[in-house]
This record gives sequence, C-alpha cells and structure tokens, in this order.
Amino acid sequence: MDKFNLNYIENKNIYADISDFDYDSAKIVNNFHKSFDIYEKTPLVDLKNLAEEIGLRKFFVKDESYRFGLNAFKVLGASYAIANYIGEKIGLGENNLTFDEITLVETKKKLGEIIFTTATDGNHGRAVAWTANKLGQRSKVFMPKGTTLERLENIRRENSDANIMEENYDDCVRLAAKFARENKGVLIQDTSWQGYTEVPKNIMKGYMTMAYEAFMDLKEKEMLPTHIFLQTGVGSMAASMTAFFRNVMKENPPKIIIVEPNKANCLYRTAEANDGRLHFVKGHLNSIMAGLNCGEPVTIGWPILES
Repeated sequence: MDKFNLNYIENKNIYADISDFDYDSAKIVNNFHKSFDIYEKTPLVDLKNLAEEIGLRKFFVKDESYRFGLNAFKVLGASYAIANYIGEKIGLGENNLTFDEITLVETKKKLGEIIFTTATDGNHGRAVAWTANKLGQRSKVFMPKGTTLERLENIRRENSDANIMEENYDDCVRLAAKFARENKGVLIQDTSWQGYTEVPKNIMKGYMTMAYEAFMDLKEKEMLPTHIFLQTGVGSMAASMTAFFRNVMKENPPKIIIVEPNKANCLYRTAEANDGRLHFVKGHLNSIMAGLNCGEPVTIGWPILES
C-alpha cells in the first residue's frame, strides 16, 4: 500500500493563506453552481423553538438535504473541482465555467474518455459519480468496510464502478490514488497530501456556495452569526467555511466550533498534541457517523482551522 507523507509542517508558526476563500471567490463559485438547471438555494432553517428552549436569540441550520437532489453538500465541491480540471484542459478560465460549457459535445471530444476516481463513505463518491455521469464520463469509487449497501447502490445508479473494500476510509483513498495512477484516471479526492493539493483545494472552494448562501441570507436578516458549528471528517468543509467567514467578518469574526466522532477524532488529536504534526486514528473506525469516519486530517485544511 502506498504511504503518503502527511506531516504537514516543519515550522509550527505556519501562516494559513485564506485569500482564495473571500467574498469575490465565493461569488464566482456560486455563479458556477447557478448555471446548473436544477440549482436552488438550500434553506437556512430557523429553529425557533429550540432557540427559545436553550436561551438563544436565534439558531439556524443550513439544510443541505435539498442540494441537487443528492441530499448532501458534497456535490458542490466535486462538481467545481471536476469543472476546473476540464476548464484547465480546454483553456477555459474559472470565471467562465458553466455547466453548459463543460457538457458540450465539443468539450467531450477535446477531453476524450476520462475515468474520475475517488474514495468515499458515500456522499462525496456519489457526487463524483453524478458529475461524471452528467458529463458522459466514467467513474471508479472505492468505499470502506462497513459502508451500507444503500450508499453503494446510490453510487452505482450513476453508472459508476463502485465497490465496498475490506480497507478503512484512509486506505481506500490510497487505493483510489493508486488506481488513478495505473489507469490514467483523474483522482477527485476531498483530502490532500504532499504533492496533491490542487484538486482538494478546488473542492474546498466549491463548498463556499453553501457559506455564501448562508451569509447572504443572514445579512439580509441583519443577524450575522456569533458561533458556527461545523462537522468534520477530514476537515475540508470545515476549513472552507471557516476561511470564508473569517474573510467576510474580519472585524467581528464568529467563534468556530468543530464537531467530529470521538472514534475518528483526528482533528481533536492534532489540536490536543499541538506539536506541528498531524495525528491520525488508525484501524477500523467503529463509528455510526457515516461520512465523518475519517482518521487523517486534510493537510491544506488543518492550518486554516488551527490559525
């Protein structure tokens, strides 16, 4: 099995660059997602009764179960990363990316046959498979031991070659990377390591549509957040949301609270050690939190969360 060098820094005093996660960048990302004919802004749900019960002025939840009919935010990152890959291949800049442009017959002729490859607990892989299917391309998805058959079948319905492996999530990432190298595939993975950062960064940027929508809704209500709770697997989504809100609320930044499964708590362990190294959870990650069952933090996301 390939081993990646995931020790992310030599110098503890790292500066986290969040310049690509500002308002203007988020608007470009949102414009791309708006070019999908099925785009609809997902609701920011006002939990009035809960807020009253626990003594808060307001408590909102961004409900991504409506996103593109896939019931998860992951498609925002996967579609944007794949679109950027295609744009680079055909000479189309980030500002001009649209769904119509990347699905043109002429575009596919220029690209030829591509197999997009990834590892997933479910939602990210389904997003990659869905996007590949929309493009008339192939996908290969590796899923960790313990994945439910329902999640597997959801991905296979997108004409994907998907299988549940005997390995855990992080080892499935290695299998996907190996497959991509050996089969001239394109790895679309939502975590990073040394030498693999461009695609995961674009995935993180893709998630900004969710932050942008929420920010605009809250701004309209004249009640910007004081606290933001974010779930994490490897930490890509959490880092993206954190970077965006730290950019757009520089004068009065919200407190960011990270929540992860206690049996896959790689970010907690990394924060607790506080030694400039990433800390992993190994072996079979026995947690019911499907989609968050990840033992190795994203290298380009952790510095953002740390700082």
